[in-house]
Amino acid sequence: MPGWITVFRAVPWMQLIAATPAIARGARKLWTGIRTQPQTETPHGTGERLARLESEVGELKKELAASSEVIKAMAEQNERLVEAVGILRARVRLLTVGCMILLVLGVAVAVKLWAA
Repeated sequence: MPGWITVFRAVPWMQLIAATPAIARGARKLWTGIRTQPQTETPHGTGERLARLESEVGELKKELAASSEVIKAMAEQNERLVEAVGILRARVRLLTVGCMILLVLGVAVAVKLWAA
């Protein structure tokens, strides 16, 4: 279990926690915007139909921009996590090598003490 404690200490939790509310707000805003789209009646005139279609295209562009911001924030957060995992992997390798060296030294000392 102590190994997991060092793993969790190496993750930049403050940066992840700081980025989480913005991502959650953006995702919630995007989700509610998609779920609660107003149902409009079909207009009778071509001009009304064109105006309605233009407004829908504008709304879709806004939703696309919002979703791209959320995706960008999630990608940045994922990048930080991958970087932290890479650092942790290097530390584990270093600790493994250190433990192996200490084990060999310990066995050598034990053999020397046992023979003496």
